[in-house]
Amino acid sequence: MTDLAAAAHLLTGDGLPVELLACHPRLPLAAGVGADREADRSRVRVWDCSGGRLRELASFDVAVFTSPWGDRRLPPLAWHPDEPLLTVVDEGLLRRWTPDGRAEPLPAPAGCKALAYSPDGRALWASVPRGDDDTSAVLDPATGAVTAAARHWDTGVGVHPSGELVATLVSDQGATFCVFARPGGPGGAMRQQQRALILDVDGYGTPLFSPDGRYLAVRGNAYVETLNVFAFPSLRKVLHTVLARDEEWPRHNLAFGPQPGVLWIGTPGGTLIALDAEAREAVEHGGPGDAAVTALTATAAGELLVARADGSLALLPSAPAADAPHPDVAAFLAGTGDVPADGDLDDHLDFTDGEHDWDSGKLAEVTDASPGDPTWLQLRAHINRFAAQHTD
Repeated sequence: MTDLAAAAHLLTGDGLPVELLACHPRLPLAAGVGADREADRSRVRVWDCSGGRLRELASFDVAVFTSPWGDRRLPPLAWHPDEPLLTVVDEGLLRRWTPDGRAEPLPAPAGCKALAYSPDGRALWASVPRGDDDTSAVLDPATGAVTAAARHWDTGVGVHPSGELVATLVSDQGATFCVFARPGGPGGAMRQQQRALILDVDGYGTPLFSPDGRYLAVRGNAYVETLNVFAFPSLRKVLHTVLARDEEWPRHNLAFGPQPGVLWIGTPGGTLIALDAEAREAVEHGGPGDAAVTALTATAAGELLVARADGSLALLPSAPAADAPHPDVAAFLAGTGDVPADGDLDDHLDFTDGEHDWDSGKLAEVTDASPGDPTWLQLRAHINRFAAQHTD
């Protein structure tokens, strides 16, 4: 095991660990949030990470987010894709930070549980609790006014480096779809595509594209600490592993580094693992510090930003990135199309688990599944057998 040296490090003034890190996609800015559950508040911090240094620019409190099921979570936040603008959900408001100070807050949709700017910055996408209409909200980023309703999504939005495609989740306890969408729909909404991934159960993290666009990583789930990596645009599964079964890992512990296909993983033991997804080779690194990793991300320059349980933050210098053009999203879009506006999403999807392809018609014929098959497929086979018995 080798030790990593930090280009810069600091301690949070109150020692409150940072549990979620989010870097601006283009600017040397980073935001972090940690929950002070005793005070019933979350502390949001903003740092300048330019020139290989870390300097705190601001900190402010917002309410601890409460989900529709009553559990306590970190508040959703999102960076504008071009401007130095951070937006954070604070109960019924959207708090906004800029280098000139805190801007006038905007109204937030009731129960807003995830937030993302469209890649062009012209729309603010908000995931809200599922209702009878099963929709999400599209907001005007300048006023907070709802400009459109779109199909439901949840958890978070991963943006392909081309900006032409995003990935998000539609979760259910029986199965979760990782759906892909084009920006620029009516009113600024996502245009969800028919080609999708299917994952077991629910509780997965936000999909994460690699900087060269060739890989998509999905962390999960609510029951087992798994990691799935898929090739893009083929959606072929290149890696599936169980990180742990008997210990709690940080929920926001993945970051692609500048080297193609290398995914970094923060561990509760305080180490960082560099995983080459295609070669399936892993190297464990220690330092700086030995406290448990609580959050991990990558800056716009490809540096790793690491938060630890002792309230420390470290910026790790990056090796020069190899030249790798972004794969053309057209190859993916050529094999799919927009999901129709009416009907159930499931009925319109052509999806894969990374090994086999399915559609609603093919899935309706499944009546047999083995214990080694994914849970979602076993459930579908059982439902189909039950339906056939009652039809007869």
